[in-house]
Amino acid sequence: MRRAIELSVKNLSDGLGGPFGAVVVKDGAIVGEGTNRVTSTNDPSAHAEVVAIREASAKMKCFQLNGCELYTSCEPCPMCMSLVYWAHLDKVYYANTAADAAKVGFDDARIYRELKLPHAQRSLPLVQMMRNEAMAAFTAWERKPDKVRY
Repeated sequence: MRRAIELSVKNLSDGLGGPFGAVVVKDGAIVGEGTNRVTSTNDPSAHAEVVAIREASAKMKCFQLNGCELYTSCEPCPMCMSLVYWAHLDKVYYANTAADAAKVGFDDARIYRELKLPHAQRSLPLVQMMRNEAMAAFTAWERKPDKVRY
């Protein structure tokens, strides 16, 4: 956790993004580090947790990080928590809370509220189209004998 916090503080002085740092650990060793790089890369997905998980996955040559833990300077946002589940991490440790982040301008409350609403009631329109055409890829996937499941 000390390394995640150190990264979050250093990121501010480096001017690369927000005050967030994260590390992925396996068997007591850091296998991935990340800082928030949203503003320096113009990538809204470049949160510290995402950067750390991408680095760990690349180093370990594996898209599932079973046996790994995430240490992050702040409670993960909805996007980062989704990634934690997709990456199959074993545990998440965090320092600052989502409420702490909201107090300094990083508020995810709107996202949590929106996700609870039916599609038709959300502020961002979610419109389904061309399902029949898109099902061709799912049908091909279902029949693919050598698919890599995740």
